[in-house]
Amino acid sequence: MTPPRPGDPIPGLYCQPVPEPDLATVAEVDARVARWVARDDVCPPQWRQGLVGFGVGRAVVLQYPDYASMEHLMAAAELLAAENVVDDCYVEDFGGSPEGLGARLMIAQSALDPAHLTGKYQGDWERGIQGDAALRSYRTAMRDFEAIATPLQADRFRHDMGRLHLGYLAEATWKLDGRVPEVWEYLTMRQFNSFRPCLTITDAIAGYELPVEIYALPEVQKAVALACNATTIVNDLYSYTKELAMQHPHLNLPVVLAAETGDHRSAYLRAVTVHNDLMRGFEDTAGHLHGQHPLLDRFLDGLTAWVLGNHRWHQTNTSRYTLPDFWN
Repeated sequence: MTPPRPGDPIPGLYCQPVPEPDLATVAEVDARVARWVARDDVCPPQWRQGLVGFGVGRAVVLQYPDYASMEHLMAAAELLAAENVVDDCYVEDFGGSPEGLGARLMIAQSALDPAHLTGKYQGDWERGIQGDAALRSYRTAMRDFEAIATPLQADRFRHDMGRLHLGYLAEATWKLDGRVPEVWEYLTMRQFNSFRPCLTITDAIAGYELPVEIYALPEVQKAVALACNATTIVNDLYSYTKELAMQHPHLNLPVVLAAETGDHRSAYLRAVTVHNDLMRGFEDTAGHLHGQHPLLDRFLDGLTAWVLGNHRWHQTNTSRYTLPDFWN
């Protein structure tokens, strides 16, 4: 098999091409994100260069082609940036640690779902949130999202962020225990520790609301879960080399599979197959749901666009990701 060049998709990965994003829109989002960071001081100094390299503008323009206005697209950009700030500062690269993570994430959740205390303690909570850049990022991004979303959509997002935090805690527990989970356990964790909060706001960013009685249907939730897991495994695959080089290597699907097989190359290629199975499962489930309701069709199309756009962002973000040499 011919080795991939920088910017090529992973060989054998099931994906579909998407058009390049409008460069002017990308630049406008990046400029607005920079102004938000400076205005609300939501990014610790050690993370600011990483924010530039992350490419928030390119990510959201690829992921949300159906957006109602620049304010809607900016709400998605702020939430994406804030989630990565908290992830890095509380969980991973810039001071993050599994020790004490549950308490930190509980306070972080309250920046999205405000605490209602009494007297002095309300002021103490307020000062606690305002005194931490990562928490300010959650709080201000949530406020801007609430300005364009319905109350139900905002509550859905809070619930999905709780799922994300639960996934963080499961992975932290394995680190503390020094245990590599079984593959089924890891994939279950990834269904929670996933991009779900980004995918399930596609209707809010597009300016409509999928009715809760449709969103809550088991088959719709299955489609959401499969899309979330598939796109998160894409992240595992593209970030594999970067994560192995870290001081504290991360768990990802190829690493978990390699713990079973002892062969990193075959584990990586098997992870590609797992992704492909998840993607086809999502497409099959979404296909069965199409035609039942116009807003459901639009929502499913939004999920598909997010999954494909996110793959394109990973594939072309060559300053952040390089592929292993398993095809030489």
